[in-house]
Amino acid sequence: MTLWQRHLAALALLSAAIAAIFWREAADVAGIWWNSSTFTHCLLIVPMIGWLVSQRIALLRPLTPVYWWPALIWMAGAGLVWLVGEAAGVGLFRQLALVLMLQGAVAAALGEKLVRALLFPLGYALLLVPFGEELVPLLQTLTAHISMVLLHLSGIPAEMEGVFITTPAGFFEVAEACSGVNFLIAMLAYAVFAAHLCFKSWTRRIIFIVAALATTILANALRAYGTMVAAEIWGIEAAGGIDHVFYGWFFFGAVILLVMLVARRWFDRPANDAAVDVSRLGGVSRFAGPAKAVLPAALAIPLLFVGWSHLVGGRSAVLPSTVAITVPRGWGDVRVDGPAWAPRFDGADQRQLRHFSNDKGQVVTVAVGGYERQAEGREVVAFGQGAIDPDSKWAWSAALPAVEGAKTERLLHPGPVLRDAATWYVVDGKVTGSARAAKLAGLKARLFGGDPRALSLIISSEERQGGRNAIVDFVSASGGAKAMADRALKTS
Repeated sequence: MTLWQRHLAALALLSAAIAAIFWREAADVAGIWWNSSTFTHCLLIVPMIGWLVSQRIALLRPLTPVYWWPALIWMAGAGLVWLVGEAAGVGLFRQLALVLMLQGAVAAALGEKLVRALLFPLGYALLLVPFGEELVPLLQTLTAHISMVLLHLSGIPAEMEGVFITTPAGFFEVAEACSGVNFLIAMLAYAVFAAHLCFKSWTRRIIFIVAALATTILANALRAYGTMVAAEIWGIEAAGGIDHVFYGWFFFGAVILLVMLVARRWFDRPANDAAVDVSRLGGVSRFAGPAKAVLPAALAIPLLFVGWSHLVGGRSAVLPSTVAITVPRGWGDVRVDGPAWAPRFDGADQRQLRHFSNDKGQVVTVAVGGYERQAEGREVVAFGQGAIDPDSKWAWSAALPAVEGAKTERLLHPGPVLRDAATWYVVDGKVTGSARAAKLAGLKARLFGGDPRALSLIISSEERQGGRNAIVDFVSASGGAKAMADRALKTS
């Protein structure tokens, strides 16, 4: 067996071991690529990385692979990222850690020179991590605002409520699918790839990527605006059909073609340019080590972090037999009519939903989801959790001024019916409306032995029944969100 064959065999075995140790993350990533239209393009990134490597094979053969000690630092960092993601229940961090760990395996098995020669393919692999869905609300709002500007410039009267736009032709929602996040993420992957192949200047590469992303956002807003204009001309049903055909088949290809045609005159990298300049990779490899030391250490690192997670994770604490919702003075239980609303608390150990009214005619709904411990699939902060159940007819409309630090937002139901909702997370005894702060508190509790229990406290009210003002009055009468949380967790 040649030197190269030994190192490639070591890389294959180490990568297979990492994939086996983190099989859950590998399965999650593959499932997202296959099932989510936002990340289907990742299925193409894998062969694109293979092609990038193939372009370098002839240039890499003269280099000598080594087992490299500094790669263990990178792998330890990847393990820490995984541990944070595991403790905080953030799948993005765990999936990122898998890619980082595999990058570390390449460095450990092949050495510094090969890493430098493969730097772009290795870095491009980071785009395999499914990320960017956090941008959906921002992109929805941006698309709605740009559409409103264009409608007014066209002389079409329109009114906007959050991400909902009303024109003479009908009522339009800039839904998650219309935010353009899937094409924006796909454009990022394409633009980075094209910038590497077509430009040598870093300034031109950055400008090209930024311009491509800006063009995608603007084009998506123009598509939404065009749909509304088409509804004015041909009716809302015909406009919806045109939009689906255009958006699905022609939109992304047309935007890519436009970007490349405009940028072509500034291409500064010849088609026959070498993929990598190996002349700069000469010299003796530093920090090389024997296989019998580097490889076992590289395998031990992910096992160490997984073992640590099993030791500190999995603790739980008892919730009260019934999570209490105390009726404040001046309020009483009431039956409610209108569109049913209920939050989503997947995996909760305790659930409560009660309705209250006061003598001013204000009506609020109080919902509590209690968890003896948090884990994947049972978290207070996760996609689809909380005030807006993706399987219901309620949709996010707009952010509102915070009520006592809560995440406060407006929901909309077909009708339309408006409902305001304020959400507090109670994690490790701390009350916050910030999803990020709740995640950090959960991370601290799991890693350092804090209270593993968690609550999600949501108070909502229809706009016609008081809305945000009713929520403020109920919280004030209850002594504040912290007092409500303390009473809910009291086991007595």
